[in-house]
Amino acid sequence: MIRVFLVLALYMVMPVLIVEGFKRWTWVQKVGTVVLAYAVGIILALTGACSFEAESAAAITFSKVQSMIMNIAVPLAIPLMLFNCDFKLWTKALPKTIWALVGGVAAVLVAVISGYFIFRHTSIPEMENVAAMMTGIYTGGTMNFNALGASLGVDKSVMAIVLAFEMVLTTPYIFFIIGGGYKVFRKLLPYEENVTRRGRKDEEIATNDVESYKGMFKKENIGGMFIGLGLSVLFLAIGAGLSLLLTGKLNELVIILTITTLAIIASFFKKVRALPKTFELGMFFILIFSVIVASLFDIHSINGSAAMIGLFVAWIMVISALLHLLLCRIMKVSGDLFTVGQVALLCSPPFVPPVVGAMKNKKVLLSGIVIGLVGYAVGTYLGVAIAWLLPLL
Repeated sequence: MIRVFLVLALYMVMPVLIVEGFKRWTWVQKVGTVVLAYAVGIILALTGACSFEAESAAAITFSKVQSMIMNIAVPLAIPLMLFNCDFKLWTKALPKTIWALVGGVAAVLVAVISGYFIFRHTSIPEMENVAAMMTGIYTGGTMNFNALGASLGVDKSVMAIVLAFEMVLTTPYIFFIIGGGYKVFRKLLPYEENVTRRGRKDEEIATNDVESYKGMFKKENIGGMFIGLGLSVLFLAIGAGLSLLLTGKLNELVIILTITTLAIIASFFKKVRALPKTFELGMFFILIFSVIVASLFDIHSINGSAAMIGLFVAWIMVISALLHLLLCRIMKVSGDLFTVGQVALLCSPPFVPPVVGAMKNKKVLLSGIVIGLVGYAVGTYLGVAIAWLLPLL
């Protein structure tokens, strides 16, 4: 149990060290805090620091605490990162956000259906159900994946293999984006956000101030940060309560939708928007989340006999990304909006803030979250439709 507490302590300490490094060294600023957080998590995973004997008390305790921290970190971070955003400017980019969403969902459907016809005569078990689960996970994340697997009665071993390949293929893609791949998309999609001249000036100032940790713990800033954190805790409590009232359980979709809505409403109040360093405090929670998520990576979970499933998953990811990129090029969607749309659909809304932090462009934060939330809402329905439709084709 001592090792459990040591690893959990590392989860908390490493983000502090990363932030301190960001303030002191230029190379850390160039690499990015999120990239370093993921790197730390991967090192913990590869060294076996997070591996405990299966079904042991230590393993069960460690897994529960991991899940608890992840479930709390992102819901606290989202309001903090939204408080000082001016959403009056975001409404001007609404049409492009819709195109990024529709293009992304359409690209996933085309990739899944075409992949089904290419791989349907192979040894992949429950082919239409695997296609359905991939539709769900690439339009809303693992929540939809698990919901579809349960509702369609998919064998647990098949679900495990599909999810393992999805993680192995998607994780490097996210690392690529966070590590600077977004710059490639900016060149391929060199379109500006639709903001007013005055708005653009305001956003450039805000963008340049992203992750400015200097002075974060000065007396004049601490009080404002605590007010922001208190509001985030309040919104999380309201979201959890509403979820229990509506669904009888803690539903991630209801909670994130609630806290996002409340944070947006709060941001229209000038005093809330003026709270100091709330974005940076939110990023601190995101760094904790990033270290833990990366530490869950398990390369040994891949089974060589299931390679055909891996090819099917790879086809869906590559074709959907390329097609989404093409559609966004046609509709003149900006590179950063395409990037957050990709991440929101492939991974879910909690992964949007780390990418926004890496890009230093928080004006697309809400767009990414909205795309992910809609993906949450429609992903399960689309997956069920795919499972029903494909055998008929």
